[in-house]
Amino acid sequence: MSFDIGQWIVKIPVLLFAITIHEYAHGRAALSLGDPTAKSLGRLSFNPLTHIDPLGAICLFLFNFGWAKPVPVDPRYFRNPRRDIIIMSISGPLANISAALLAGLLIRHVFLPWDLYRMVLVYLLFMNLGLGLFNLLPLPPLDGSHILENVLPPNVAQRYREFKRWGPFVLLGVIMLDNFAHTGIISTILLGPMRYLASLFSGLNF
Repeated sequence: MSFDIGQWIVKIPVLLFAITIHEYAHGRAALSLGDPTAKSLGRLSFNPLTHIDPLGAICLFLFNFGWAKPVPVDPRYFRNPRRDIIIMSISGPLANISAALLAGLLIRHVFLPWDLYRMVLVYLLFMNLGLGLFNLLPLPPLDGSHILENVLPPNVAQRYREFKRWGPFVLLGVIMLDNFAHTGIISTILLGPMRYLASLFSGLNF
């Protein structure tokens, strides 16, 4: 891992941006579906400090896969809880993938001869793809776990909920194995889609 100071100076604001739009999208979607919880607790905000989960930020910062502090949600406000939880959960990853698409289109169509400009766009492209796709994995506490839980039949979803308390430990274990024992579990699942989407969005060969 490189500790080039210029790269880290770029990475920090890109990381904060990716986390902020992810959680803001969750809160905005929940509010549009009738749940004011995030807004009332000050989480419907563009202030990145309200959304940072320290461990998730470190993982995203170091490995390009991570998560933010979950937006508080009260499903009792939802008219159709199973459907609305899916919509709310997928909104965060979709916000990141949309930001990555915008960065890719700028790389493809708006050329400026500045190294900093290109570096910012590449980090926006990959860190947003990393955050968005990683959070779609069906492991608690990631967004994909909430999507899967509400897609499954109720009896299967109940058994899945029993597993959820162990999910964060499984997730952290997989990340550690992937990065220190070089098992390649997350890399195998995510790097292919990340490279494909990055190339599709930007027109560059990654």
